[in-house]
Amino acid sequence: MSTRTVICGGLVITASDELHADVLIEDGRIAALATSGTTVAEGWTAERVIDATGKYVIPGGVDAHTHMEMPFGGTKAADTFETGTRAAAWGGTTTIVDFAIQSVGGALREGLDAWHAKAEGNCAIDYGFHMIVSDVNEDTLKEMDLLVQEGVTSFKQFMAYPGVFYSDDGQILRAMQRAADNGGLIMMHAENGIAIDVLVEQALARGETDPRYHGEVRKALLEAEATHRAIKLAQVAGAPLYVVHVSAMEAVAELARARDEGLNVFGETCPQYLFLSTDNLAESDFEGAKYVCSTPLRPRQHQAKLWQGLRTNDLQVVSTDHCPFCFVGQKELGRGDFSKIPNGMPGVENRMDLLHQGVVDGHISRRRWIEIACATPARMFGLYPKKGTIAPGADADVVIYDPTAEQTVSAETHHMNVDYSAYEGKRLTGRVETVLSRGEPVITEREYTGRAGHGVYTPRSTCQYLN
Repeated sequence: MSTRTVICGGLVITASDELHADVLIEDGRIAALATSGTTVAEGWTAERVIDATGKYVIPGGVDAHTHMEMPFGGTKAADTFETGTRAAAWGGTTTIVDFAIQSVGGALREGLDAWHAKAEGNCAIDYGFHMIVSDVNEDTLKEMDLLVQEGVTSFKQFMAYPGVFYSDDGQILRAMQRAADNGGLIMMHAENGIAIDVLVEQALARGETDPRYHGEVRKALLEAEATHRAIKLAQVAGAPLYVVHVSAMEAVAELARARDEGLNVFGETCPQYLFLSTDNLAESDFEGAKYVCSTPLRPRQHQAKLWQGLRTNDLQVVSTDHCPFCFVGQKELGRGDFSKIPNGMPGVENRMDLLHQGVVDGHISRRRWIEIACATPARMFGLYPKKGTIAPGADADVVIYDPTAEQTVSAETHHMNVDYSAYEGKRLTGRVETVLSRGEPVITEREYTGRAGHGVYTPRSTCQYLN
């Protein structure tokens, strides 16, 4: 049965425009926009009318980097697809792209099927998948072609984690060559894992076991070196490259140089690198373990360079790399040995609000907020204009956002299935009020009105930025 919704009186913000407009939604899609107060807008009738006066009307966020239920280091991420997508909705995100994992010795298809089974029928919002390629061989390369055809158009490789996900330069080159032919996009975790393992071994031998040493051994120069190497391998292969979770100013410089040369090289950063630092990793009583993720948090001076990269478009996307592990029972696995702390942090619920704080603080504009959090990730991963904008024909993934509401972030009030907040006590200006996913209210005036199973799998086309 068709339901019509009108959102009236708000300021509609997209990556390209800001306009006071009413929005008409029919059959789960944006049907029309009309200037508020005009005869066209006033002529619309609907079963559901949402008054957005004094609020922003923005596209639902697209978080292109999450790890729900991900196995890691003998445990697994604390959020299921049900709890994680519900928390995402609370934070104004209406689409996630999660990572299916190929096991070494297994087929890509086995990994993808396993992730479909985890997600299907459990998600509050729409979802897609990237594929982690752990084992590059002739069969894997053929499978990449098939996955691209069915809407899994991006493949992640790791220059880190030897013995787990690691690919050597030859394997990376082969996958990049395949992506150059089939239209896929290689996503790279760029850290020199072989060198890092040497530094880890040496640190532990010196008795340096606390969480802060996680940041000290995973050096910024080894992120920069791997970023440079990935760029050159992509250049040799004639393939595009997307570098995930960029944390170091030296890595940003490598990306900027490549883009200045006209290469199809893209970069993503995450809120934790914009707002947190090695000061957090150094917190006493093992509290620093809460902030162990890879790439690691950097000294505070890197933050300004990351914000600058977002302004200058040397970094194009902000995702969360949401991979939560509880402090009690999970992060504690690394007491006495920082290398055994599960790598990952919670954040899928906080991204839109933290980036809005970046607007409030003068780091980025409102439209750039929407660009890096909604439109560009949708374009980068073949979801635009179905996702990432408010325009006729787009899915009605819409957030009513109160730019003046104040909140204090806390594990007491968040909805992620994890026992701490990485931003505990942080005061933010701006808050999600109502969220629609394909026209259906998932959050209604700060109440959860969604359901597991509303979210559907969304196949993706190829990257929309490629020449």
